[in-house]
Amino acid sequence: DILYFRIDRKRKLPVSILLRALGLSNSDIFEKFYEKIKYIRCENGWKVPFIPEKFHNVRLPFNLADVNGNVLLEANTRITSRLVKKFYDEGLREYLIPFNAICGLFLAEDLVDKSNDVVLFSAGDVLTAEGIKKIELLSISEISILNIDNISVGPYILNTLFLDKNISYQDALFEIYRILHPGEAPTLDLAKFFFNNLFFTGEYYNLSNVGRVKLNFHLGLNYDEDLTILTVDDIIGVIKNLVLLRDGRGIVDDIDHLGNRRIRSVGEFIENQFRLGLLKLQRMVIDYMSTANFDNAVPHDFINPRVLIAVLKDFFNSSQLCQFMDQTNPLSEITHKRRLSALGPGGLTRDRAGFEVRDVHPTHYGRICPIETPEGQNIGLINSLSIYAHINKYGFIESSYRKVANCVVTDQIEYLSATEEDSYYIADASAKLDENNRFVDDMLYCRHGGSFMMVQSDQVNYIDVAPKQVVSVAASLIPFLENDDANRALMGSNMQRQAVPLLNSEAPIVGTGMESIVAADSGYVVLAKRDGIVDRVDGMYIVIRVFDKEKEGYLGVDIYKLRKFSRSNHSTCINQRPLVKPGDRVQKNDVIADGSAIDKGELALGRNLLVAFMSWQGYNFEDSIVISSEVVQKDIFTSIHIEEFECVIRDTTLGPEKIVRFIPDVNEEYLRNLDDVGIVNIGARVKSGDILVGKVTPRPPISLPPETKLLMTIFGEKMFDCVDSSLYLPLDVEGTVVDVNVLIRRGVEENDRFLLMKQKEIANFEKEREYEINIISDYFYDRLQKILLSSRVKQGADIFTITDEFLSSVSKSQWWNFKLDDFSISEKIKELEKEFSLKIEEVHIKFNQKIEQLNSGYDLPQGVLTIIKVFVAIKHGLQPGDKMAGRHGN
Repeated sequence: DILYFRIDRKRKLPVSILLRALGLSNSDIFEKFYEKIKYIRCENGWKVPFIPEKFHNVRLPFNLADVNGNVLLEANTRITSRLVKKFYDEGLREYLIPFNAICGLFLAEDLVDKSNDVVLFSAGDVLTAEGIKKIELLSISEISILNIDNISVGPYILNTLFLDKNISYQDALFEIYRILHPGEAPTLDLAKFFFNNLFFTGEYYNLSNVGRVKLNFHLGLNYDEDLTILTVDDIIGVIKNLVLLRDGRGIVDDIDHLGNRRIRSVGEFIENQFRLGLLKLQRMVIDYMSTANFDNAVPHDFINPRVLIAVLKDFFNSSQLCQFMDQTNPLSEITHKRRLSALGPGGLTRDRAGFEVRDVHPTHYGRICPIETPEGQNIGLINSLSIYAHINKYGFIESSYRKVANCVVTDQIEYLSATEEDSYYIADASAKLDENNRFVDDMLYCRHGGSFMMVQSDQVNYIDVAPKQVVSVAASLIPFLENDDANRALMGSNMQRQAVPLLNSEAPIVGTGMESIVAADSGYVVLAKRDGIVDRVDGMYIVIRVFDKEKEGYLGVDIYKLRKFSRSNHSTCINQRPLVKPGDRVQKNDVIADGSAIDKGELALGRNLLVAFMSWQGYNFEDSIVISSEVVQKDIFTSIHIEEFECVIRDTTLGPEKIVRFIPDVNEEYLRNLDDVGIVNIGARVKSGDILVGKVTPRPPISLPPETKLLMTIFGEKMFDCVDSSLYLPLDVEGTVVDVNVLIRRGVEENDRFLLMKQKEIANFEKEREYEINIISDYFYDRLQKILLSSRVKQGADIFTITDEFLSSVSKSQWWNFKLDDFSISEKIKELEKEFSLKIEEVHIKFNQKIEQLNSGYDLPQGVLTIIKVFVAIKHGLQPGDKMAGRHGN
């Protein structure tokens, strides 16, 4: 029953040493941790205040008598709660105890002989029979006793103080210093400075805003959340809570309650890594400054950012939580971004995680989906955020509710954390409401403090926003989810993420209404930035003329470039298709182009098929599926996958590897798709065994026997000093080359072949630039033409009205130079010209950045000169062994 503390996992010390190091005396400690009871001496004994809590279910050691000596209960009688209440209600506020009944009690204050000011007993001393005699001899009329009854209040702090009763403030500081720095003899100032730095200086200790908020909540304190160091009140509050737990009166925190579990976001991890990197950088700068010559030193000589970059790269490459994004379809990506993990640094391990931490907790309601979780050993450790869940600035998940005032459901939405929610009555979203949003029923089924109960409607504080707020994005896409078995719904939500985007997407006939929301938020579709009218559409671009209401008729142009046949992380094809045509009016956030697995702005993971559930005689066996040949012939379940093949050109000890069109001893059939450089042409149909990149590696010279040399001379065979190391298309792969990327190391001299490729790349950039400039020019010249028509222009001494015929006879670039007789129109044209120049300049800046990137080269690994990436689109039809499933996990 002794209370200890430990710093930095060193040897434990009695908590009294910590309290004394904080500057508290014995009297201060008693004041903080115990109540004092005044015992007043009378003729018949000691008069004591009647505290009902001390008498619950206790056997009386003495007669219970009032101050007049009237016996209310005999000794050895068990006093019940009912009797205690009765006595208190009848006005019992003080009772008498015999003189010797104070034996064994603890004094709350020093007992002093007033005749000579000598301390007879110190605070905390136990009253013995001898001590009681002294009190009687000296006729002391009043003593203060610590309220310790060993039932509801234990003597734990007192016991701890008795361990080191005579230790002083100075001794306590020295003891803590010696534990953390064994073998060193400190001075008092050093020990003070060291102890202060442990918990009470922001430079060395950071509780964080979250820690301060949680401490304030648990200990009932009111400190500002920016105070991120410990205070004396914090330490005393924690000790009090531990003592209350030991007394059986405290409340043990539930470790699985979401009020005690917070989300550590990506930014927090990166911030911690960045801090480590800055500390390394600081040490480097200090080391460099100790040897630097300051006469000609400049600031960037001291700072090497590579240290910082290396720390961040190491984090992204090696951290357990840094994963390659799941990009099979739009749903898998959005689910991966909303995933919560209990694993990783500072978290659990699969082996140590028990059933409780994996189980669904009442506080998960509206915060963490109870359905979507993996089926294997990670079950319950990897979860998904619910649809309307919100993470507050402290990292706690909040659920959304509608406020209820006087039985009326308002439209005011409030977000509550799990801790805040416990104190409110929250009705289910299915509660019946009348036309005035007032509850129809008098009694409602509510959640309160983690349990369900029926309460009066006027007690309800909040109501759920929607029934689907409980589940995650994937589970919300399952129609009639309420009729599904939870295990199959789990499989359904997990299998939707495995769906491959099809060649021809088709939105579901039966949906839940979440399809369009998921598609819009996935980032796979193109959304209109502003209101406007579609001006031009083709496979690569959508051009929209916009009208900005805020700028009173200001017109602009938005150009959207579509992604065409790009590869996702999981080799599926991302291809955007326009949904609009010229002349269509669009509003802000309208879907103007579909992405993969999206049909007319709705998520379309599969197809609507007629399905028959057959018996064994009807060609069914376990989980096999028989499909119609028409499904294959019509490409209903055909998908396109884009595979990436990489060829690395290295610098070897015998010289650099080379990319070549001619490769020794290779049939021309395999080289048919290569260009003059030796790289496959975009658009070529390739099959297994074809060469994608011709490459030769130098080899050491081989000494041949004379007879072999003679035969080679006779047959005209040449001796090659290199071997074929080309990139071949693997077996069972057949498709079309859709793109080729060439990454050249920075500083490597480029040969004629790569210069030719670079010129092709630059030509493509120039083509894109001209296209954008033409779109912008057409738009601005159209606007200029509308302003100029019917305006009057000065030409020499003549003034005439501008017509279409006149404008067509003059080059467009000269339109800006007309001298108009109306000053306001001239100013409008100047503003338009300025805007036009800015837009054209933006296009040129973007073009120059691309050229600069192309010319500057790339940072490639050591020894690598060039990397060539070839992307091949492969068509996959439905075939035996493919997995098919419905949204219900069937």
